[in-house]
Amino acid sequence: MDDKRKINAWVMYDWANSAFATTIMAAVMPIYFIKVAGGTDGSWSFTQTAAAIVVALLSPLLGAIADHTGRKTAFLRFFSIIGAAASAALAFVGTGDMWLASILVVIGMVGFGAGNTFYDAMLNDIASPSQRERVSARGYSMGYLGGGLLLAVNLGLILGWESIGLPDSTAASQISFVTVGIWWFVFSLPLFRNIKDTPSTIDKGSIRTNLKAGVQRLRGTFLRIKRYPELLKFMLAFWFYADGINTVILLAASYGTTIGIESDHLIIALLITQFIGFPATLLFGKLADRLGSKRMLFTSLAIYIVIVILGYFMTSALHFYLLACLVGLVQGGSQATSRAIFSKMIPHGRIAEFNGFLSITYRLFSFMGLLVFGIVKMISDSSRSALLTVVLFFVVGIILLTFVNLAKGEQEAQHS
Repeated sequence: MDDKRKINAWVMYDWANSAFATTIMAAVMPIYFIKVAGGTDGSWSFTQTAAAIVVALLSPLLGAIADHTGRKTAFLRFFSIIGAAASAALAFVGTGDMWLASILVVIGMVGFGAGNTFYDAMLNDIASPSQRERVSARGYSMGYLGGGLLLAVNLGLILGWESIGLPDSTAASQISFVTVGIWWFVFSLPLFRNIKDTPSTIDKGSIRTNLKAGVQRLRGTFLRIKRYPELLKFMLAFWFYADGINTVILLAASYGTTIGIESDHLIIALLITQFIGFPATLLFGKLADRLGSKRMLFTSLAIYIVIVILGYFMTSALHFYLLACLVGLVQGGSQATSRAIFSKMIPHGRIAEFNGFLSITYRLFSFMGLLVFGIVKMISDSSRSALLTVVLFFVVGIILLTFVNLAKGEQEAQHS
């Protein structure tokens, strides 16, 4: 089952779209949003919330349609192009263009998030269950490397704008947005060429027919999920701790900007995260194989609690660098291991559908961390106090994860 050519092409997509995650979501755009477009860390968190809601509404239905028609690659191609185009279009955002920035970021995140629904679902198609932890970890590790390399190039543009003849750092940032769009599209091509859609045995029919079938299939998912109690328990835990991770990723740069850390230090620290994340994620995948996925998840989530608490007391660029190192050690590994665990607990034949179901339930919940942060920030006028609320999501996730029996969950999926 394990086709190295397909696995390599699948892994390369993480290299491709991680450019969006690093430059747009984590490093350059959050700072640009505040310093140029005129936003705040609160309005940035609400922009992420809007994107999460849109993806939540789209993903499960699209996943059900993809299963019905057998067209995961086609959907991934469509959303990749949308995301890449929106990234490049951010170059048109100038001083005070907060609303334009928000709209384009939302479109880009829809392309990124909805596309990942189909990308994650492909893991079952290209790798056997025994290999999924390592293949999933390879994807995330290559994402760290690819996203980090482009971020390094963009950092060079932004810091060295004068020496290369640009009018200011704003122009350099705008160029960096264009590079994200190009990078995402070009490095997605191996997947599009090597992983072909499997023709469905079901008559594809019209768009209306597929939409109706998708709705019916999605409704069936809601009714069927109770047959897989361990999968459901894992999803509950995932909603909480993944939202904590997501909140840390999306708010790190804007939080650092708010408490007075210079943008150059913020971007360098996030670059450190990427290059530590590359080998750390590969090692995490091997340790998950050897020591157990659940044990490694517990360890990573405990470290995240430490990260958030230390972030509350952070006052200098050095502190931000140290926290970036800690994040790099656990971020990719915890995400890759979660993806592999979920892939083993999905009933055969409903891969994209269940990934879509996870996406809607997670996305409907994923804005909670951002929303709570924004609300607490408005009430307390303190980004530090708002950050502490993220600890709750990790604590609840850990507690819920203790009740999940992974082996039983895999058996439930196989006997469906």
